[in-house]
Amino acid sequence: MDSSYSFSKLLLLLLTTSLATALPENKPTSSQINSNSVLVALLDSHYTELAELVEKALLLQTLEEAVGRHNITIFAPRNDALERNLDPLFKSFLLEPRNLKSLQSLLMFHILPRRVSSPQWPSLSHHHRTLSNDHVHLTVDTPSLRLKVDSAEIVRPDDVIRPDGIIHGIERLLIPRSVQEDFNRRRSLRSISAVLPEGAPEVDPRTHRLKKPAPPVPAGAPPVLPVYDAMSPGPSLAPAPAPGPGGPRHHFNGEAQVKDFIHTLLHYGGYNEMADILVNLTSLATEMGRLVSEGYVLTVLAPNDEAMAKLTTDQLSEPGAPEQIMYYHIIPEYQTEESMYNAVRRFGKVKYDSLRFPHKVLAQEADGSVKFGHGEGSAYLFDPDIYTDGRISVQGIDGVLFPMKETPATEMKPAAPVVKKVAKSRRGKLMEVACRMMGSRFIPCQ
Repeated sequence: MDSSYSFSKLLLLLLTTSLATALPENKPTSSQINSNSVLVALLDSHYTELAELVEKALLLQTLEEAVGRHNITIFAPRNDALERNLDPLFKSFLLEPRNLKSLQSLLMFHILPRRVSSPQWPSLSHHHRTLSNDHVHLTVDTPSLRLKVDSAEIVRPDDVIRPDGIIHGIERLLIPRSVQEDFNRRRSLRSISAVLPEGAPEVDPRTHRLKKPAPPVPAGAPPVLPVYDAMSPGPSLAPAPAPGPGGPRHHFNGEAQVKDFIHTLLHYGGYNEMADILVNLTSLATEMGRLVSEGYVLTVLAPNDEAMAKLTTDQLSEPGAPEQIMYYHIIPEYQTEESMYNAVRRFGKVKYDSLRFPHKVLAQEADGSVKFGHGEGSAYLFDPDIYTDGRISVQGIDGVLFPMKETPATEMKPAAPVVKKVAKSRRGKLMEVACRMMGSRFIPCQ
């Protein structure tokens, strides 16, 4: 019995050993990412362009595993560095499906597998390995004590701090040499850089010193150039081109705002002719959208359909006449019915600049409203504040305005030459008496 018991015990031990070797090993997986992770903070931060690229590169699982093993440091470029300062060809190269590895290498080049905060910067070694197995250089600029990673300056040190990592904001994108070479190889042009080139420094001819670069324009600031320098070179009779992307500043969506105010004109009723001229007969809608995208503000004095019907064929037949008429109805300021009425009440007459340079639009108070123009060609503010969005203001008027014609100066007739008459000298009474008394002996009397 003891032998049978020991045999059964041995059989059970062998069965248990065989099951243990047959079953797969339960290796611990990477720890779950909690809501306080640096990856969650990256996806919810203001570095939206970088977070979008991380999702497109399918790197979330890789980064989760990296965070599960150790702390990480992320160098996050600003959004405008990826939107404006990057060559569009290079950006399209990164987003092509066949270049997924290049995109992954580029993003992993911005991540260190260790935690590096700004107070640790001077005490660390210069070379650090990234998750892409490349190396970056961490330096401190001696005069200004600014932190740098390669050639990019740290503009927001310790921007996001989490228990498993830290995010530093940098001014530009870091591009590893392998990705740059791959891009140049695909383009077959090795001299093309992925970053837009910067202009050469300018030298002041008076002091022979380098000119200081202009300070950056903050978002939403008014444009530096006057609106006349931003307009297209001349009017065009061609139909409006297809809407394109916004202006280079990307602060305002001017095309959408112009489209919105034209739809408002159509739904308001009585301004169909004005909308038709802006969209179909001229390209002013596109030009207005471009100006608003670049930060300019506009006030449109829109004649109603009854006023537009009074235009004659001669007024519209000349080349560029529709554009010139519309230019005179656009004021490069943001004015509402209240602001214009307060101005004419206070100052009597106000002259507003128009896009038809150098002509100005005269405004004055009349019958409790605002009257524009001169004499018989004047128009009243008929439908106030049809559209006001802070960038474009549309005011309905009951007439079409024309600039005051300059009267030529009357020619001055040349004056007749002045004939100088030499007056005959007359002797005085005393001389005549002396002649008679002396008998002309000593004094000549003729």
